[in-house]
Amino acid sequence: MFNRKKKEPKIKKPRFQTFRDAYKVTRAEKPWIGWALIGLFLVVLVVGISIGFWLGRPIYGGFVTLPLAALATMFFFTRVAGSAAYASIEGQIGAGASVLMAIRKGWTTTPAVAVNKQQDMVHRSVGRAGIVLTGEGGFAVRQMVTDEKRKSERYAPGVPVIEVFVGDGEGQVPLRKLQKHVTKLPKKLTPHQMREVRARLKAVGGMSLPIPKGPMPKGVKIR
Repeated sequence: MFNRKKKEPKIKKPRFQTFRDAYKVTRAEKPWIGWALIGLFLVVLVVGISIGFWLGRPIYGGFVTLPLAALATMFFFTRVAGSAAYASIEGQIGAGASVLMAIRKGWTTTPAVAVNKQQDMVHRSVGRAGIVLTGEGGFAVRQMVTDEKRKSERYAPGVPVIEVFVGDGEGQVPLRKLQKHVTKLPKKLTPHQMREVRARLKAVGGMSLPIPKGPMPKGVKIR
């Protein structure tokens, strides 16, 4: 009797296409990746067949080694692709925000809550550890983080506010280790407190700036 609009099914991105995109990014950073994958696969396969010949069952050795060779090759590609993904966005504006927003469980990130003319910026993340303010840029970003810390303490008094600075210098966290550093922070808030903090800080808002695109890993690895 009533016309109800049917929800269109959400089209998921094929895994092959995801793998292809990751391979393109990896190859751009590491042109040798294709030959390395083929070489590793063949080496593992040859070793397995050789063991099969030694045992008098070469066909069985090859049959057993084939999935092991594929697994070893995929594991190697995963590790290389992860580092290539970080290298592809390192130095770009908002690279830290891209890494933080890839954390899908237990954290929400508002990118670029503060930006200056030099394109230094501060990102705000909220999780069980409290409020994490991540600064990207030069010397001026430290004052920007301090100012945002005061705002956070005003809107969410008593909540731990943690300062993180992205970089390779002393006291800084490298971009490739940023996700792990944030997710390993000790939990200080209950889930209810965390949701309350998110609601309070939602009124503060942030700025909408372009974030680097690319096959960023889910969690800490590209799958």
